[in-house]
Amino acid sequence: MRSMITQPVRAFEGGAAGPSAEDLLCIDTIRTLSMDAVQKANSGHPGTPMAMAAPAFALWQNVLRYDPADPLWPNRDRFVLSIGHASMLIYSLIYLAGVRDVKNGKVLDAPALTLEDLKQFRQLDSRTPGHPEYHHTAGVETTTGPLGQGCGNSVGMAIAEKWLAARFNKPGFDLFDYHTYTFCGDGDMMEGVASEAASTAGHLKLGNLTWIYDSNQISIEGSTNLAFTENVGKRFEAYGWHVLEVRNANDQQAFLTALAEAKAETTRPTLIIVHSVIGFGAPKKAGTAAAHGEPLGDEEILGAKKAYGWTDDTPFYVPDGVQDIFRKGLGARGAEASAQWKALYTAYAKEYPDLAKELDAILTGSLPAGWDKDIPTYDANPKGVASRASSGEVLNAIAPNLPWLIGGSADLSPSTKTNLTFQGAGAFQPPEWNGTYGGRNLHFGVREHAMGSICNGISLSGIRAYCSGFLIFSDYMKPPIRLSALMHQPVVYIFTHDSIGVGEDGPTHQPIEQLVQLRATPGVTTIRPADANEVAEAWRTLIPLTDRPSVLILSRQNLPTLDRTVYAPASGLAKGAYVLADSDGTPDVILMATGSEVGLVVSAYETLKAEGVKARVVSMPSWDLFEAQPQDYRDSVLPPSVTARVAVEMASPIGWDRYVGLQGAIIAMHGFGASAPAGALLKKFGFTVDAVLAQARALLAK
Repeated sequence: MRSMITQPVRAFEGGAAGPSAEDLLCIDTIRTLSMDAVQKANSGHPGTPMAMAAPAFALWQNVLRYDPADPLWPNRDRFVLSIGHASMLIYSLIYLAGVRDVKNGKVLDAPALTLEDLKQFRQLDSRTPGHPEYHHTAGVETTTGPLGQGCGNSVGMAIAEKWLAARFNKPGFDLFDYHTYTFCGDGDMMEGVASEAASTAGHLKLGNLTWIYDSNQISIEGSTNLAFTENVGKRFEAYGWHVLEVRNANDQQAFLTALAEAKAETTRPTLIIVHSVIGFGAPKKAGTAAAHGEPLGDEEILGAKKAYGWTDDTPFYVPDGVQDIFRKGLGARGAEASAQWKALYTAYAKEYPDLAKELDAILTGSLPAGWDKDIPTYDANPKGVASRASSGEVLNAIAPNLPWLIGGSADLSPSTKTNLTFQGAGAFQPPEWNGTYGGRNLHFGVREHAMGSICNGISLSGIRAYCSGFLIFSDYMKPPIRLSALMHQPVVYIFTHDSIGVGEDGPTHQPIEQLVQLRATPGVTTIRPADANEVAEAWRTLIPLTDRPSVLILSRQNLPTLDRTVYAPASGLAKGAYVLADSDGTPDVILMATGSEVGLVVSAYETLKAEGVKARVVSMPSWDLFEAQPQDYRDSVLPPSVTARVAVEMASPIGWDRYVGLQGAIIAMHGFGASAPAGALLKKFGFTVDAVLAQARALLAK
């Protein structure tokens, strides 16, 4: 049942049981800094920081276990601003709380933000970008802005805490018991990804997660009644959440009571619905869409400051003592908690040195010695194996030696072969669902979008996360993949069923443009291996990449395992592209391909070679890794003097012209596929040895 938190109300601006004079001074400073920064930038969203300043202050000052002097403290509570457009709310908190700066994983004796930084809100190269960015501003736990993503990230952070506690906590040593608090809004509640994430959290009974929902009932177009009239509380009750409600965002005591109830509920996540007035205090724009996404204007700002009883109209005015109030509250409480934890960890390391070594590796992003020692090599086999199957074997060879590698699929692990099958892997589930929070197999259900954003949250906690699905459904995951890249998070995305080779499932399940999209996303390493040994090298290459996400593109159909005593070793994959088969001297024609099509061009190569043609085969599993190589290496693989080039890929041709040049040929998909057995589709769309030979011969004849 949903609880209603109410308290006796005394006369106070805004109709709430008023905070103390000190608290109100801090709350109004957050409001005025937010208004002034948006006004100076002539861009931004002032209304939500004004509305939610009181709950934000109450949480940070009285509840949040967070040490501003050590924002990397591993057991700190996490604060996620899913309503990223309200970024001045968190920037004001970071500044007033005195959060220390971080550089290269080290905490500096300098503030993360100064008052001058707030004045540079939304300006070029400032530390206060329009939406909060992880690694850009210390104190920001995740990059938010696309609504709903922070909600998904917070579920991942809560999962990570449960997993870390299950693995590392010992009697007398509760190293991990942090809570994740998320500010979300009406837009988050409308976004499907937040609903997927909430459903997942409810199923997993994540009692270490609290979402604080700013229900101001205003969106860009006007009242949310235009499009959003459901009972959110009832929906979350159906998800299995504990639902509380605070009638007035300014009612400090009611909100603190709700937070205490949320923390006491350990078997369910909690949603606190906080009713607020957007642009609180603005004389004409409060409660209207005009307060949402544009500066208030000088007149409204003066009116709001008057309503707050502000005595100084100077922009960015911070009254004396405000930062001291934060230091005496959040600062002192956080410093004590982090010091206690560090002392506990010192004792823990003596008692459990192996686990402490493992935890140190997690926190520093390093890999354990021998993590790759069991990666298999594959003998030549013309029948071969699907790359999804060999990937599953390699994954299960790595995971026992990399204990913090966890992940799963969107209800597709039997197809994507991503289930960890070794003894003790287990399922991440509450005991009620026959699992443990120490399990390493995550079951995301048919929730691709949330799966990606949850994995980002897990990764932000130091755990190596992977997730999987069909390549066609990467469409559902574009936002979290993009944010993985923006945050430099090493999430591994495994996508199978990578081409028209899917066959009978037809064009709805046959990816065409997806490879282009993934390759076009900055900071993403995309690998499409050609056989089992390239799969093994792909994993060997991507696991050490800790500054970017990787996408592994795999086949449903069998791929012949090439004889590496005849052809070049698969270790060439690490450079993105390599000469797989060659002739003496400069080649007359170059055949290049990725994935399943490499076997096709190898067959064409053997025919040309028998005819006396000097041909070369280039396997190009990763364009971005290839582009990162020195120019002389790239020219050695694709000599500029050789213009007769044929590229083959069962996907969109976009991008291949970079490698074949104006005189080359591309055998690719120029439309959607069809429903038929794979063999018939390959013939229909021209992915045959004869088609490759015809293109090569035509180029040689020029």
